[in-house]
Amino acid sequence: MTEFGYLSPVRLLSGLDRQPRVDRAAHEAIHGAFETESLDDLVDAAKKVDLRGRGGAAFPFARKVTSVASAARSRDCSPVVLVNATEGEPASMKDHFLLARTPHLILDGALLAARALGARQVVVAVSDRGLARRSIRSAVTEGRLDDVIRVVSVPERFVTGESGALVSCVNGGQPLPPGRKVRSSENGVGGLPTLLSNAETFAQLALLGRLGPDGYAAVGTPDEPGTVLLTVWGTDARPNIIETPTGVPLAQVLELCGADAGQGVLIGGYHGVWLAPEAAASVRLSREDVKKAGGLLGAGVILPLNPQACPLGEAARVAAYLGEESSGQCGPCRLGLPSTAQALGMLAVGDRGRDALAAVQRGVETIPGRGACNHPDGAIRFVRSTLAVFAEDVETHLAHGTCGRPVAGLMPVVRDDPPAPEDDTSSVRLEVDWTRCAAHGLCGQLAPGLVQLDENGYPIIADEDVPHRLVAEAQEAVEKCPALALRLNETD
Repeated sequence: MTEFGYLSPVRLLSGLDRQPRVDRAAHEAIHGAFETESLDDLVDAAKKVDLRGRGGAAFPFARKVTSVASAARSRDCSPVVLVNATEGEPASMKDHFLLARTPHLILDGALLAARALGARQVVVAVSDRGLARRSIRSAVTEGRLDDVIRVVSVPERFVTGESGALVSCVNGGQPLPPGRKVRSSENGVGGLPTLLSNAETFAQLALLGRLGPDGYAAVGTPDEPGTVLLTVWGTDARPNIIETPTGVPLAQVLELCGADAGQGVLIGGYHGVWLAPEAAASVRLSREDVKKAGGLLGAGVILPLNPQACPLGEAARVAAYLGEESSGQCGPCRLGLPSTAQALGMLAVGDRGRDALAAVQRGVETIPGRGACNHPDGAIRFVRSTLAVFAEDVETHLAHGTCGRPVAGLMPVVRDDPPAPEDDTSSVRLEVDWTRCAAHGLCGQLAPGLVQLDENGYPIIADEDVPHRLVAEAQEAVEKCPALALRLNETD
C-alpha cells in the first residue's frame, strides 16, 4: 500500500488526513474557489518563484507558457493545454497519487493556464491504471467540465511520457518519439501550439494561483521556493508519497519513511544516479544541492538500497527493463541498451567477468548522444552511476563471481495499481430523464455495474452515488445514450 506523509507545511496533500480523496466540495473548502489570471500575471508569478516542470527536465514553466502564447498569436489559433499524467516509470508514483487523491488541484492548474492562454481545450493523458483514471474522470464530472477537459488513456510504457511520444498518442498515433526535434509549443495536439507539463506542475501552478508568489515562496529555499512531492521507497521496498519544502535534508525525509541511506540512494529514478551513503547523509533536497552532490533530482524518486541486496543484480534488472522499453527506432536504443543490460547481468552472476565489464563500459562510452530521444542517455546515466558508486561490489563480483547477497527485486519494474480509497463513493449520481428514455437498453450493456434493465428494456438505477470505480462506465453510458436521456449530476 502507498503511504503518504509530509514535513510541514502541507499543501498538495491537504485534506488527506481527514478523507481518502478530496472531492470538489472539500477541495473548495480547503483551497477556495477557482480564480482566473491574465497571461501576464500568470507568467510574472511563475517567473517570481521560478516554477519548474516536475516531470524530470525542470524546464522553466514561464518560458513554456510564453512560447505557446507566441506561437498561438503568430498562427491566430487557440492553443491546447496537455497534462502529462502518464508517469511511466514504475518507481515513480507521485503523479498517480495526485490523480487518485487530489485531482482537482491538477484540473485547477490546467484551467488556470488554459484561460490565461485562451485555450478552449484541456487534455489529461493518463496511462490506463484504473483508480487514477477513474478519479480524474470523476473530478471532471464533479466540476462540470466535460465540455472543456478531455481525459485520454494512453499505453503504460516508459517512453510514453516523452513529449513527442505523448503528443503522438493523443493524436491517435503510436507512443513513439518522432525521431526529430518537434516542439509541442509549436506543433502539438491536433497540430496546435500545446502547453505540455506533468501533473504535479499543474497542481503546483494551482497553489501558486491561490497563494500568490509571496505566499508560495514562504517555504523552501530562496532560489527554489515551495514544496516538492517525492516518491520515497523504504528499504522494505514500500513506496511513500512525501511532500516537503525544498532544502530539507534527504536524511530527514528518509527518517520520516523509516529508512536510511543503506548501500546508496538512487535519486531521480531510472534515468537518475546513485548517491553514495556519505553524500546522501549530507545532501539537501533541492535541484542545485543534489546537482552539486553529483545527482539529479529529476521527477523526485528516492530509492535507498537495502544492505542485504546485491547492487549489481538489482541494477541489472532495471537495466534489462530499460532495454525492453526501447521504442526500437534507433540503434543505440534498440541494440545498444539491451546488449549493455545483458552484459551487466552477466557481470552480476559472474559470467565472463572482465569481458562482461568491458562490454558494459563500451555501452557507457558509445551510446550517449546518439539516440532519437533521451531514453538511451538516461538509461546509460543509470548504468554509469551503478559502476561508479558500487565499484567495490564490481571488484567483488570480478574476484568471486558473486557478492553473496540475493537479488530481491527491491527496485520495481512493474508498478502495482494503488488500492482504492476506503470510501469509494463519488459525489455524482446517474439519473434518467424519463421524457427522453426510449428503452434502447444500451446503458445496461455499457454500465452493467450500475444499470439493470426491466422486462421492457427500461433502466433500473439505484438512487445512490456512483462508486469511483464505476464513474468511467457511467460516463460512457451518458455519452453514448442514443436518446440523450442519461445525466451524471453532482450531489452534495
